[in-house]
Amino acid sequence: MSIEEQKKRLLEIIKTTAYFREKIVLSSGKESDYYVDARLVTLTPEGVSLTASLMLDLVKDDAIDAIGGPTLGADPMIGALGVISLQNGRPLNNFIIRKEPKGHGRGRMVEGPAIKEGSKVVIVDDVATTGKAFLHSLDVMKEMNVEVVKCVAIVDREEGAAEAIAAKGSQLVSIFKATDIHVK
Repeated sequence: MSIEEQKKRLLEIIKTTAYFREKIVLSSGKESDYYVDARLVTLTPEGVSLTASLMLDLVKDDAIDAIGGPTLGADPMIGALGVISLQNGRPLNNFIIRKEPKGHGRGRMVEGPAIKEGSKVVIVDDVATTGKAFLHSLDVMKEMNVEVVKCVAIVDREEGAAEAIAAKGSQLVSIFKATDIHVK
């Protein structure tokens, strides 16, 4: 299936299973008249496979050492990204960023194969509104002296995330914009 066909199919899945027109309070605290519950997509075999394939296409020209993101939105995508990157002949290590350091064991903030100082990574998440989860992830990576080449979302709601991420020195790219899914 071509990239265009994959994108068309993923959009169809989102619109039929994960898009809701209703008043809702988002994790950013903002009220919205629609919601994209991307976990209804990324927790299905077809949805997560399409998502990972399209995300890897968005970073195919980037020299990166690993790809990962913040728990919980990125969790289902991360495993699929690892598998599909291996199948595509360009295996990428994965990582998960915690909201706070683990309270026991080694007390890690980032789980997965060791990311070394100077590593270049991509951070993924499901939906970007204000960019809160991406911004937290950027701060964690900065403390580790890891360069975030770009941030990738399934959907950019176009409500400030791209600008906030740019202010931290990275860029946001997405498979879809809100206008691809939501008609006002």
